[in-house]
Amino acid sequence: MKQESLIIELQIPFSPKKDYFSFWRMTFLYLVFTLIFMPVTAQKQMEDLDRSVLAVRKNSNEVLVSWRIFASEFENASYNVYRGTSLLNTTPITGASNYTDTISSNETYSVSVIINGTEQKMSKPKDVWNTIYKTIPISAPEGGTSPDGRDYIYEANDASVGDLDGDGEYELVLKWMPSNSHDNSHRGYTGNTILQGLKLDGTVLWTIDLGKNIRSGAHYTQFLVYDFDGDGKAEIACKTADGTVDGVGTVLGDASADFRTPNGYILSGPEYLSLFSGETGTFIATQDYIPVRGDISDWGDSYGNRVDRFLACVAYLDGKRPSLVFARGYYTRTVLAAYDYRDGKLTNRWAFDTNKKGNEAYFGQGNHSITVGDVDGDGKDEIQYGSCAIDDDGTGLYSTGFGHGDASHLGDFDPTREGLEYFMTHEVANGKNIPAIDYRDPKTGEVLWSVAGKGDFGRGVTADIDPNHIGTESWASNGSGVHNAKGEVISTTYPSTGRRGASFNMFAWWDGDLLREIVDKTVIAKWHPDTKSSEILLTAYNYDNMSLKSNNGTKSNPCLIADILGDWREEIIWRNSNNTELVIFSTPYSTTERIFTLMHDPLYRTSIAWQNVGYNQPAHTGFYLGHGMTTPKTPNIYLAKKPMKPQSKK
Repeated sequence: MKQESLIIELQIPFSPKKDYFSFWRMTFLYLVFTLIFMPVTAQKQMEDLDRSVLAVRKNSNEVLVSWRIFASEFENASYNVYRGTSLLNTTPITGASNYTDTISSNETYSVSVIINGTEQKMSKPKDVWNTIYKTIPISAPEGGTSPDGRDYIYEANDASVGDLDGDGEYELVLKWMPSNSHDNSHRGYTGNTILQGLKLDGTVLWTIDLGKNIRSGAHYTQFLVYDFDGDGKAEIACKTADGTVDGVGTVLGDASADFRTPNGYILSGPEYLSLFSGETGTFIATQDYIPVRGDISDWGDSYGNRVDRFLACVAYLDGKRPSLVFARGYYTRTVLAAYDYRDGKLTNRWAFDTNKKGNEAYFGQGNHSITVGDVDGDGKDEIQYGSCAIDDDGTGLYSTGFGHGDASHLGDFDPTREGLEYFMTHEVANGKNIPAIDYRDPKTGEVLWSVAGKGDFGRGVTADIDPNHIGTESWASNGSGVHNAKGEVISTTYPSTGRRGASFNMFAWWDGDLLREIVDKTVIAKWHPDTKSSEILLTAYNYDNMSLKSNNGTKSNPCLIADILGDWREEIIWRNSNNTELVIFSTPYSTTERIFTLMHDPLYRTSIAWQNVGYNQPAHTGFYLGHGMTTPKTPNIYLAKKPMKPQSKK
C-alpha cells in the first residue's frame, strides 16, 4: 500500500499553510504503518527465580562465589558480595556474576543487587560446598518380580527441574526405571515407571507410580516439568493409564486393570494425558490421550513397536504462555496434540495429523528427539519434528522429505546470518536425495549445506569448540569430519573424551570461556583445535571414589545438564552405581563473561524441559553463545508471579 493511499483512507486533515511532510504527520504515519505491518511480539512467561548464590571451594585457599543475573536486570544492574555481613568488593560488580574469595575457612555468602543506585535486599546466605560437587541422597523404590518370573530393581534415570513449591529454588523430578525396561522393538514385561519430586537436599516431596499399564522404556514415558498456568509453581505432565497412582495415593481409573499381553506389550485399554501438582504430586487434570491407538498396524508394524513411540515438548504457541505438546509416531503416521492449562482446566489447542488431507508430506519425517523455538521471529514457537516442522497454529510449516533420524539441534549457531539454524542426522540416507546430515534454515527448510551418505547415521552434534571459526562446529557418525558453520571440513579428527572413540552425545558450558565442553559418559573434555586433541577436565566416574554412572546405555547421558545454580554455566547431575545418591557438579573455574541466567532464555528453558525426551540431546540458546559473540539481547519475557505466602495469625 502506498503512503498516499494511507493518507486518503485515514482522512488525515491537510493544511496548505503547513508542510505536507511535517514531523508529526510522518510520525503518525510511521506509527500506523508499524501497527499494521510490523510484527509485535508479546512477552513470554518465565520463572521468577531466586538469586541462587553458589559458593564452591576451588582449593584450600579460594572459594568461587557465583550468582544469577536475571534477564530483567541484565542491562543495568550491579552487585555486592558479602561474606557473612562483610562486604567483599570495593566497588559494585558490573561484569561477570562471580567473585573469588581468598579464604581457607568456610563461611556463608550472600549477594545483593544494585538497581538505579539503590542496593536491594541481600539474598539468603549460602554455605560453602567443600568441593565442586554436592550429593543428594536418594532411595530406590522397592523392586519386584514380573509375570514371567524375572526379578527387577530400580535405577535412577533422567531428571528435569522446575520450581515445584514456588520458593524460587529449583527442585528435581527424577525418573526411576526398572532394570527390565525394554526398547519398543523388544518383547518382555517391565516393572512400573516411577517419578519422584526431590528437593536438592534429598527431601522427597512425592512419588508417582505410573502403574503396570505404562510400559517402561526410553520411548514410552516423556515427562514435562513446567509452570503451565503461571502461578509460580511447576506442574508435571505425562502419559498415564488405568492404575496410575498419584503422589497422595489416588488411583486413576480401574486399579485392577491389566492390559499387558503375553509379550509384555500394552496394546489395549484407555490412555490418558495427566497433569500433576509439582508441590504434592496430586492429579489436577486428566483427559484422553490424543491420538488413540486405533489399529496398531496403522503406525508401521503389527506387534506394537511404532504405535508407542512418543515425544513431548513445551512451546509458547501464543507467544505469551507455555503450552504442552504430546506426540505419537514418527516412522510413519505422526500426530502432535497441543494443550493449554489455564484456570485449572486442561484444554486441547490443536492437533496435527499426517493422515489429514494436505499433510501427506509430513508422513514419516519424525525423530527420536524434538526441538522448539521461534524460527520466524513472530514471538511464537514452532516445533522442529525431525525432517519437518509444525507451525505455532498446528499447521505444517515445511517438510524436507528426508525421513526419520535420531539426533537434532536447534539454536543460533551462525551469528553471521539472521535467525536460527537446525542440524540433523538421518537414518535412511540413500546417497542421492537423502543426505547423511543436513544443516538448514528452520524457518523454510532450505538446506544451507549437507553431506551425502548412505545408511543409518544415528549420532551428530553441534557446538562451538573452535575459536578459529565463527559459529558452531558440527560432526556426525558419517565419518566426514568436523564442519564449521559454513559446512567446510576443518578437521578429520573427531573430538573425544578418551574413554572410547569419537564423542557425539552431550555438551556443557563448563569452564570460564565461551567455548563448549564435551560431555560423554561421565567425562568432561575440552577440545584443542591446534593439536586436534582433547584435554580431560573431569573424570566423574572415579571422582572421590564415588563410582558415578551415565544413563540410557550407549546414549551415555547424565541425568541432566542445565544451568541450575550460580551463574550462566551449566551444572551436571550423575547418579552413583548403587543408586543411593545423585551428584551435582558445578564448575570451579572463574569467568569474565557477563551473561544472564540461561534459564531466562526461552529456547534454552524449553530445551531443558525436553532434554529427557526420547534420545537426550544438549540444550542450546536462542542467541549465539560462543567465541566472538556480542552482548546478548535481553529476552522479551515477564516473570510468573510467586504464590502468596500465608499470613501468620497473631
